[in-house]
Amino acid sequence: MKSKKILLLIFTILASLGSFAQQGGTYDVYDSTVISAKGMAQQNEFWNNAYNFPAKPRNQWELGVSGGAFTVTGDVHAKFPTVGWAVHIRKAFGYVVSMRLQYLNGAGKGLNYLGSSNFAKNSAWARYAAPITQSNGTTVTRAGAPGPVYYNYKTKVQDLSLQGIFTLNNIRFHKQKNTVLIYAGVGIGGTLYHTMVDALNASSQPYVFPASPTTNRYENRKDILDRLKALGVGDSYETPAESHGDRSVTIGNNTFKPSGTALGGIAFKLGKRVNLAIEDRFTIIGDDLLDGQRWQEQAYGDAVLSPNNDAYNYASIGLNYNFGFGASSVEPLYWLNPLDYAYGELNNPRHMKLPKPVLDDTDGDGVIDQLDREPTTPAGCPVDAHGVTKDTDGDGVPDCKDKQLITPTECQPVDADGVGKCPDPECCKNMKMDTSMNTCSLGDLPTISFRENKGALSSDAKSMLATVASKLKSSATCNITVTGYPAASKASQALCNRRGDAIRMYLTESEGISGDRITTTCEIGGGDVNTVDIKSSVQ
Repeated sequence: MKSKKILLLIFTILASLGSFAQQGGTYDVYDSTVISAKGMAQQNEFWNNAYNFPAKPRNQWELGVSGGAFTVTGDVHAKFPTVGWAVHIRKAFGYVVSMRLQYLNGAGKGLNYLGSSNFAKNSAWARYAAPITQSNGTTVTRAGAPGPVYYNYKTKVQDLSLQGIFTLNNIRFHKQKNTVLIYAGVGIGGTLYHTMVDALNASSQPYVFPASPTTNRYENRKDILDRLKALGVGDSYETPAESHGDRSVTIGNNTFKPSGTALGGIAFKLGKRVNLAIEDRFTIIGDDLLDGQRWQEQAYGDAVLSPNNDAYNYASIGLNYNFGFGASSVEPLYWLNPLDYAYGELNNPRHMKLPKPVLDDTDGDGVIDQLDREPTTPAGCPVDAHGVTKDTDGDGVPDCKDKQLITPTECQPVDADGVGKCPDPECCKNMKMDTSMNTCSLGDLPTISFRENKGALSSDAKSMLATVASKLKSSATCNITVTGYPAASKASQALCNRRGDAIRMYLTESEGISGDRITTTCEIGGGDVNTVDIKSSVQ
């Protein structure tokens, strides 16, 4: 009764601790306070993007107590389960595997409802046997009450086992964290037990039962057990059960045997530090005397050894408390989802609020500096998609400075203005130059006016350019120079180039004038910024 009160007190304390705990979250992988000194080397590599995985954090220990039903499985039918209790300490070594050291204390009881006559080989009952006829026809006579005996026992069991626990459901793909864990485990340990039987009544005499076990074999089980209870069977356990004697390791009056354990359970989180666990644990020992009986009954002849070892089961409910390292540790790893960090890294970019990018264009050519292969393009010079000044004829002089935009390959190399020197045709090399061909008489050519800050041609300007085209067609030896007068600013110079290009484009595309007969140029401050002069020149 005292042990039950202590167990209840421990449960109450842990439950109160759980009421003040908050539901746990995950931990920040960049928090160095939860990393041990041994793991800081890996953590530094992770911070510096030299290693993809953060170091494993320090995690808390688990201390647990439990109480529940203790039952022995053996040759004697077990009574209703009796009370057992256990305490343990547990440590996680990863998100799936943890180790647990558990101490278990339980007491099991059993009583057969069928009588047994082949009990002469059981040292706990043989002294009370009536005459028994062996299978060989001989009769063994011992003092005591006639009739069968009803095997019974009470055993006190203690064990200490080391168990490997495997968490089965904390790696979640669609949920950050668990509030319920399913686990299973196996373990090895040692078991101490001490078994007694009730062979004597209150007067310290053998119980008197019917002479033959078959006389009550088919009676109602409850009636048989009630009759045995009325006789006092199970009131006291005064006789030591059969044991292995010197052939077994003993500690005090307890027999020691190695044991193996299998277990499974489910835990419910009550708080960041407290959880409730429901568990079933089955333990088998290397012995068949846990219930005080190792002889199997037969219809005729002597008893024979039972081939199976005994076992016991502990079905429990318990409270577990996480402790250790304070704020410099996380809860046990088997409560955390190792995929939380990976999913967070995948999801964060979708929720980031990025500022509007500022893309510099130092030379103002319309191509940002990050993509500009020529970051210092002169103002007003047209460029290609890479920010490089256009050179249509490939003569090495950019279009914005080339006075002969299309220089034939045979006329290259060119001078600084992009003008090439074409060789005389073979047919003309020996001909005398006709000086009359070096004159040009186009007469007065118009001045084209533009609207302020505009580069498009008006209807009047197009009419005047049509007149210029007519004169050029009738004078094959004449060329024209289109001159604008921009201000010193880059914007004004760019506008001048657009106006010259607009005149050139109109004359070549709409009037059919060859582009090599038209030269465009801009002279800063040479005239009205909104006018373009057209002058004749000799080829």
